Amino acid sequence: MSENMLEIKNVSKQFVKELDIAAKIANTLGAKNKEERVHAVDDVSFHIGKGEVVGLVGESGCGKSTLGRMVAGILPMTAGDIEIDGNSILADKGKQNKANALKVQMIFQDPFASLNPRMRVEDIIGEAPVVHGLVPASEKSDYVAKVMTKVGLDPEYRRRFPHQFSGGQRQRIGIARALAVQPEFLVCDESIAALDVSIQAQVINLFMDLREELDLTYLFISHDLSVVEHISDRVVIMYLGRIVEIAPTDKLFEKTLHPYSEALLKEVPRIENRGLDYQPISGEIPSPLDPPSGCHFHPRCPYATEKCKSEQPKLKDYGEGRLAACHLIEE
Repeated sequence: MSENMLEIKNVSKQFVKELDIAAKIANTLGAKNKEERVHAVDDVSFHIGKGEVVGLVGESGCGKSTLGRMVAGILPMTAGDIEIDGNSILADKGKQNKANALKVQMIFQDPFASLNPRMRVEDIIGEAPVVHGLVPASEKSDYVAKVMTKVGLDPEYRRRFPHQFSGGQRQRIGIARALAVQPEFLVCDESIAALDVSIQAQVINLFMDLREELDLTYLFISHDLSVVEHISDRVVIMYLGRIVEIAPTDKLFEKTLHPYSEALLKEVPRIENRGLDYQPISGEIPSPLDPPSGCHFHPRCPYATEKCKSEQPKLKDYGEGRLAACHLIEE
């Protein structure tokens, strides 16, 4: 896994709500209305090696799904660049490079909302391979049958509609749709969060089997650290658009470096911790419309100093593949 398949370089994403006509007129009369600017992803950089599974973890609203959508080419970047196999995903004028478009596919959280309810499964899975010239239209049905078998679905059901399947089966249809264009990299955005626990285990095992069989690389986005511990080689932890820690999975669960990582791990259910009172992270995640100065985590951090409030910590390498952004570690 020394060869990097994905390079995320200083990527940022801002969502801007421009002023409407009424606000602009009000400004001419002395009002001070401003554009609303959401800082969803803020100067993020890391890499993923070929064949590696990297877990991207954080609370809701931290920007992990936005980052995943930029990797998949669904959302444009405000700044920075993303490279696949050394080639930028951007082409001329900031549009997606078509040569890399099929290499990266995304599997979404809600398997029902992400499937067209008016299309039969055969068309949901087989449309893209035919359009991109991977399979002749005359061979679509046989090709779909092979892909469905690969993900554990009965190909006899390929003429059915999504509503005729269970939640776990619909998620397998989503996986089959992604695999149908023969990708090398999968972005899994909370891909098991909407499933029952027993079905989650089956889908996780499917992901790992496909990784070995097809030599796939994963960016596995989740808020569930117990799942990430099972499936990931490395873990990237985000907070309010920034990376606060990167570490090999075993090293992270053995000992964290960042206070936010420490707080997250305390929330993971463990048999040996049964009977202990649940202690959530104090405070609420700040608004990305107006993030705190300095370290974004300082309003909720029990160890925060004056330096944390005024100066943004940089992501630094502490050896053994561990990186963290925290003034306390430096001191």
